[in-house]
Amino acid sequence: MFKTVLIANRGEIAVRAIRTLKKLGMTSVAVYSDSDRYAQHVKDADIAIALDGLKPSDTYLNIEKLIQAAQKTGAEAIFPGYGFLSESTEFAEACEKNNIAFMGPTATQILEFGLKHRARELAAAAQVPMTPGTGLLENLDEAISAATEIGYPIMLKSTAGGGGIGLTRCDNEQALVEAYESVKRLGAQFFKDSGVFLERFIDRARHVEVQIFGDGQGQVVALGERDCSLQRRNQKVVEETPAAHLPETTRQKLHQAAVELGKLVNYRSAGTVEFIYDAARDEFYFLEVNTRLQVEHPVTEMVTGLDLIECMLK
Repeated sequence: MFKTVLIANRGEIAVRAIRTLKKLGMTSVAVYSDSDRYAQHVKDADIAIALDGLKPSDTYLNIEKLIQAAQKTGAEAIFPGYGFLSESTEFAEACEKNNIAFMGPTATQILEFGLKHRARELAAAAQVPMTPGTGLLENLDEAISAATEIGYPIMLKSTAGGGGIGLTRCDNEQALVEAYESVKRLGAQFFKDSGVFLERFIDRARHVEVQIFGDGQGQVVALGERDCSLQRRNQKVVEETPAAHLPETTRQKLHQAAVELGKLVNYRSAGTVEFIYDAARDEFYFLEVNTRLQVEHPVTEMVTGLDLIECMLK
């Protein structure tokens, strides 16, 4: 167990983490930008370090400053929260290089699951059910050919996308032609990766995600599922657990599929395996993996009685 933990974040998740650290008797280190000088997480922490700057790129996204703050305060671990550097392979590697524990998956796991086409390859290797789709597409002609084979409607996706960015439904070839370059540009603009791939579109699908934890040695457990089907502009609005109207046998299969995927890579720390559920056929398909603690983690905490940040610390 650690004595001192730096929280490389701000706002609600930083306050939330500090609460757990206080409960465990650990010293909490907050960091802050100039505009966050009087924020709640700064007031609550045992130690607060100024990052000297206003922009995220100069503060909460500045790896060098965060590592220096950890070294200055003797922090043995860094909790990244969500957003900012929580899914940064560079940050995870920097922590490891400086003998600071990164409270999250390994850099390799973040990298591989962060690329959706690679995540599909891993899911296939773990024999997780998948929608028909492609690997990375070389050009528009390949996309058109693959879409014809898969059957419309299809989803054109950025491999590095997130938050609904680089995600377009195409009902026919004309729509695919019109969207192809646009989705590639969005990927390059927001994620510095223009790679795209296709998946079959599942109509009237539900979105169900499974919370997993791994010890990095091959032991992985599922802590239930969350139904996040109610969304606006591809952003989750309501989360519910356990998922309603989900057959118990299907629920268990979902959990097992998520666990098997985690075991395949010796997953470490908290993660969420997301699935599309076709209620009409009672079938589910792999969607993606989020390699961090998600915003909606308290939903799982309220049902299980577990403190997920405490689990990450252990």
